[in-house]
Amino acid sequence: MRNAETNMNDLDLCFMPATELVAAIKAKKVSPVEVTKAVLARIEALEPELNAFATFTPELALEAAKKAEIAVTSGAELGDLHGVPVTIKDLTVTDGIPTQRGSRILAGNTPSFDAPVVSRIKQAGGILLGKTTTPEFGWKGVSQSPLTGITSNPWKLGYNAGASSAGAGSGAAAGYGPLHQGSDGAGSIRMPAHFCGVFGLKPTFGRIPNFPVPNNDQSSHVGPLTRTVADAALFLQATAGYIPIDHTSLAAPVPDYPALINPEVSGLRIAFSCDLGHARVDPEVSELVAAAVGVFADLGCHIEEITPGFGPLGPELGRFFWSVHETNLAHYLEEWESAMDPGLVACIKAGGGRSAEEYLAMRARKIDYVRQIQVFMEDWDLLVTPAVSVAAFPADRLQPAHWPEHVWDWLSWAEFSYPFNLSGNPAASVPCGFTNAGLPVGLQIVGKRLDELSVLRAAAAFEVARPWADKRPPI
Repeated sequence: MRNAETNMNDLDLCFMPATELVAAIKAKKVSPVEVTKAVLARIEALEPELNAFATFTPELALEAAKKAEIAVTSGAELGDLHGVPVTIKDLTVTDGIPTQRGSRILAGNTPSFDAPVVSRIKQAGGILLGKTTTPEFGWKGVSQSPLTGITSNPWKLGYNAGASSAGAGSGAAAGYGPLHQGSDGAGSIRMPAHFCGVFGLKPTFGRIPNFPVPNNDQSSHVGPLTRTVADAALFLQATAGYIPIDHTSLAAPVPDYPALINPEVSGLRIAFSCDLGHARVDPEVSELVAAAVGVFADLGCHIEEITPGFGPLGPELGRFFWSVHETNLAHYLEEWESAMDPGLVACIKAGGGRSAEEYLAMRARKIDYVRQIQVFMEDWDLLVTPAVSVAAFPADRLQPAHWPEHVWDWLSWAEFSYPFNLSGNPAASVPCGFTNAGLPVGLQIVGKRLDELSVLRAAAAFEVARPWADKRPPI
């Protein structure tokens, strides 16, 4: 179906935004099979090095692509993602495809149903490529698990690609197609986006349904990792909306995100905090983020550097709830402890032995903390911060070598993300530059609850001013 007029080679197809692919497929300038074959070949060539897939399903992808091509040629009604390759994170349940959650405990576990986000991707015509890697049960921000080993950052092999949407971030940067589903319980979409130099959006809690519903006090969000803001808007449009089986999913109307995002941000009131009043940040990261904030000033936004009162209240809450909620896995320890990630085991044990009274007291503090965040956001359209305190570091470490070591506390370099899991606000990581070592850095943009649109508009404006999608890792 491809012809000389398209001027598209296979590598172009691998890096082409979903918005452009859908248009080209519907216009019959390129076929779903051609796109899928190009992306599958890219994956097969790079996977021994990147290790972004827990389960790769090329046969199923080609079968789906052939059906998608028949739909195009027969004039059938086509969905918003028709013929576009998509990856699914290995924490997300998939019918007939293993969901192993990065753990030897669940090796070979194959569910018999799809999570709602997967069903909606399929209904919209997306082509599933397989399951991307995650740390064991998604517990940490480092791209390594006992089951799959290290997932590399495409900008430097052997370095942290971020997590827990590890393979999604790595694959997005490396040209494994345009759309990558992730989930985010303490930064697990925004951290891979930061480390890998792509765009990651954590929507408002409940905007995209999550089932089975996690037992972690409404911290886990579902969202996309992409190379363009418009692709994230397209993904959100295709997958958002209430569903009864997820009682936490939002019944609020879903805006037409692709139609409504535009790069006009003049007049927005933006609060900027380089440390939330307490966080340690590497100097190179601080400098790149501060320069990025200047872009918004140039675009006509009102910028004020602030120290939010809620900031220093976060670390104790973040660590308490992270460790306590990992005790959901404590029943595995008797049989599986020696085969599990030692840091996860330590985290589970640190969270054990808490009383109901202690948990409820900390929940009361969390409720007030969330109230303070929402009150703070009433005065601002957006809050911007670093996405993460450090650039990528070796993925066989839990902390960078120049940071204090701890047996399980990786949150020390991720103090900017988990507050907005606790509060449920939408937040994104936007690529904002590279360190002297050539490693990406992200700027976090946080919005009011339900206002993904302002986050997307600000990200789109930054994308126009400081484009990033043309930058490809040297793998």
